[in-house]
Order: sequence, then structure tokens, then C-alpha cells
Amino acid sequence: MRRYLGLILIAFAFVVASCDNNPFKQVDLSDTHIDFKFDNFDDDLFATLDNGGNAIGELSKKYPTVFPLFTTEIIRIGYPEDEGVDSMLQSFVADTMIISAKNMVDERIDKEKLSEDLELAFRYFNYYFPELIVPEVFTCVSGFNQSIVMTDSLMGIGLDKYLGRDCKYYPLLGISSYKQLNMYPDKIVSDAMYAWTMTEFPFRGYGSLLIDKMVYEGKLLYVLDAVLPDTPDSLKIGYTTQQMEFCELSEDDMWRYLAEHKMLFSSNRMDIIRYTGDAPSTSSFSPESPGRTGNWIGWQIVRSYMKNNPNVTIKQLMQEKDCKKILNQSAYYPG
Repeated sequence: MRRYLGLILIAFAFVVASCDNNPFKQVDLSDTHIDFKFDNFDDDLFATLDNGGNAIGELSKKYPTVFPLFTTEIIRIGYPEDEGVDSMLQSFVADTMIISAKNMVDERIDKEKLSEDLELAFRYFNYYFPELIVPEVFTCVSGFNQSIVMTDSLMGIGLDKYLGRDCKYYPLLGISSYKQLNMYPDKIVSDAMYAWTMTEFPFRGYGSLLIDKMVYEGKLLYVLDAVLPDTPDSLKIGYTTQQMEFCELSEDDMWRYLAEHKMLFSSNRMDIIRYTGDAPSTSSFSPESPGRTGNWIGWQIVRSYMKNNPNVTIKQLMQEKDCKKILNQSAYYPG
């Protein structure tokens, strides 16, 4: 009995040591400083309109770049200076569902913590990519239109798309149940960092094969490893515990299937969507499989590549667009 207890303790100690040895957690950010701006635009929008007065003028003055993005791209009523926008904005804020959504945002989302978590993530991002800008972030109630909206210097977060899996409005709006699984507050930061990384490193200049898309998505997820070192893998990729277990237990079988059916080098659009597009499951695998299993495998390929090529930096990884090269030099082979 003592022997078995000793083995269990050794195993536990190994797991703890492995977690502590996460290289991304050992990054020293003491010399990394960023100018991070986080705007509670939704609070100011509702407060300004509730107080009456020249709402358009006040919001345009305080938010010269945010306000036009909100009216044109998020609630899509036109530019602030357009005729009729003032009344449409008033109607938006007075809408019963929008008021309810705003109240739910205030009850369910800790914006102070969100700001702190995003700032830390962007500090990590700046550590690895100091030449890239840090966007101004603003929160809003989007009318359930948008989760993350970006320009080259702005990031808008529609908090009403993260009210929780039990939000009564999501089924009423026809949002698929598998999408609702990732519409909760803890998902905001990983979604935001994934979206910003994709903006800074778009899918341009890559090949047209499934392996190209898989590795590209794997690279985006690897950046999340670096900028969110304390975040569980399930949260980064947006899988449930059961879906993560499926991927980990079926990794060998999924890889063998892709190889044997010559899927990796397929340029068929439907093949690429099947394995990398958002879906309730991956149709080639069992119904218990999650969607985007190709992205998960691409993530493991990139992790293996970086582990076996320790001299390659994250910046160099993101600049390398030869995904066949990454696959070949990854020595990835599950099982």
C-alpha cells in the first residue's frame, strides 16, 4: 500500500512540475509596458442618451473613432452625421430587448477584470511582437450582431454575445446550440486575442491545401498558448471537457484517417470546411467529435514543430508560410 501511495505521489509531483515548467509562464514581463486603453463605451452610450442633450455630438467628441465604427459596422444605422441616425440610436437604446441585454451585461460580466485580463494578454503579445500595435478596446451592446469587431487600431467587443449558455435570447434568435457553448464571459479574452492575431497575421500567401489551413489555425492557437499561459486548452479552442477528451483519445485515429484518405493535401473547398470550419461535429468522425478537429490537429503539429525546433521564435513561426515544411520538420506522429 505504501508503495502504491508513493507511486501516486511521484506521479502527482511530476504533473505539478510539468505545469510549472510551462515556458510561457516563465516569461518576464517586468520590462514590457504598453499603452492600453479600455473604453466602457456601452456605459457612456446609455448614460448619454438617458441624460438627453446632444448625444451625437457628445459621443462623437469623446469617441471620434469608436462611435462611427459602432454605428456603421455594429448596429449598422449609418454614420453619426447622417440624417435620422440620432432617432435610430434613441430607438436602439430604448428597445426592450436591448435594455434587458444591457442589464444582463452589467450583472454577468466583470468589466474591470476583463480589462485587466486583456491588458495582461496584450502585454504578452507585445513581448513577442513588439513591432505590432496594441488596439484600443471598447465594449458595447451590439444588438446580438457582433462578437468581436476590428479595424487596424480598434477592437470592439459585443458583450451581449457572451451572456452565458443559459441566456434566454440565444435560442429565440436562432443561434445554434453548439455556438451557444462558447457564448459565455470566460471566452471573451481568448476570442479577442485569437481575432487580433488573425488580423495581424491574415491567411494571405499560404497554399490552398487542407494542411495549409490546419497549420495556419494551429499557429493562431499556438500564439494563444503564449499570450494566455494560464488558460486551459479547452477554453482557447472552445471545446467542452468531453470534446477535448475525444481529441486526445482519438488523435491517432484522426491522423491516420486524414493520411490514408489523402485529405491533408486536398484542395477541395468542402474538405477544408469539413475539418476546419465551425460545426457541431466533424462529419468524417463520430458524432461525439467536435467541429474544427483539423484546427486541433494543426495545433499539435505546430507545438511539435516548435518543440523540435527550439531556435525558431514565435515571430519566425508566424512569418513561415510553407506549411509542408512545418509539417515535415515537426516530426509529428501521434500514437
